Amino acid sequence: MTSENDPAPEAPKSGTSGRIVISVDAMGGDQGPAAVVGGMADAADKNPEIEFILHGPETLLQSLVSARPSLSGRCTIRHADGIVTMEDKPGQVMRNGQDTSMWSAIESVRNHEATVAVSCGNTGALMALSVIRLRKLPGVNRPAIACLWPSRNAGGFNVMLDVGADIKAEAQDLLQYALMGASYARNGLGIERPRVGLLNVGTEDHKGGAELKAAQDLLMASTETGRFDYAGFVEGSDLPSTKVDVIVTDGFTGNIALKTGEGTAKLVGDFLKEALNAGLMSRLGALLAMGSLKQLRQRIDPRRVNGGVFLGLNGTVVKSHGSADATGVSAALKLAFRLAKSGYQERLAARVASAAQAGQDAAAKGEQGGNSE
Repeated sequence: MTSENDPAPEAPKSGTSGRIVISVDAMGGDQGPAAVVGGMADAADKNPEIEFILHGPETLLQSLVSARPSLSGRCTIRHADGIVTMEDKPGQVMRNGQDTSMWSAIESVRNHEATVAVSCGNTGALMALSVIRLRKLPGVNRPAIACLWPSRNAGGFNVMLDVGADIKAEAQDLLQYALMGASYARNGLGIERPRVGLLNVGTEDHKGGAELKAAQDLLMASTETGRFDYAGFVEGSDLPSTKVDVIVTDGFTGNIALKTGEGTAKLVGDFLKEALNAGLMSRLGALLAMGSLKQLRQRIDPRRVNGGVFLGLNGTVVKSHGSADATGVSAALKLAFRLAKSGYQERLAARVASAAQAGQDAAAKGEQGGNSE
């Protein structure tokens, strides 16, 4: 979907077959490369327009890929001996990680062999490598990770960012997050004019720290430039509501909210399963309601909305959960394909650049006005 103020994108990177190419880090996830390859096979079964560059130990990956008929002729293996573990420090990986599958996956995007990179690995290392190898977009101070949050909105999701890229965020950073999140919602979810809210401890204007109040002023002044509507402060209970389409916060708060939501969804699922197996009548009732219960399980299953998107870089990177199984990896690949197909990266770059220029023009105008008094 091309909006009137988001320029039409360049064609996404494609292989010789014309399919969209996704670069995949096979190593680093808790479930191992078998889950990653299983997710790729599932994605390939469902989508004939996708193909992969898979990074990791060639012999191991070749045996896994050859057992999946749907990947035949649609997966190139790129050998990499090294593995970035969850315990590795980002600085160590940046200095010594050239031989790792994660580094290799990012390089495929940097070298324009693929449009998107997907990894289940160490979040800090992945962000550090992405920033160093892909570089930040002009005008972006801090990149962000955006996730899809199940909601009551028509599309079924809200966008929340940052959910863990950086624990700090100044007012100007929160404005950039709003611009990037609005572009994501517009191009990824098809929401022409997204409603953006700032996550706070209350909705009243007097609540929150100085940086939130300053950010509110910036967002209110940027609605036309960024083509979004500002919905004001929102609380944690508004995350799944119809009040907003995009929720903006710092990475510390966002990551806690994300993990709390995932844990709560799992707890509700476990409680429901226990209740439906409590006795003969409960099991009979569950059998009669099987169709509805299956729909509910799918709706609250965090694996089906797996994938955080790194925003603010010269390239698209999708971070899958480290614990993702084949279903979760498939969902992350589906998200990566959708973003690549929409040309989101090019539109985001144009949006951030235009907003940065507008900010510079406004600042220059203010200085001229101050000098003339």
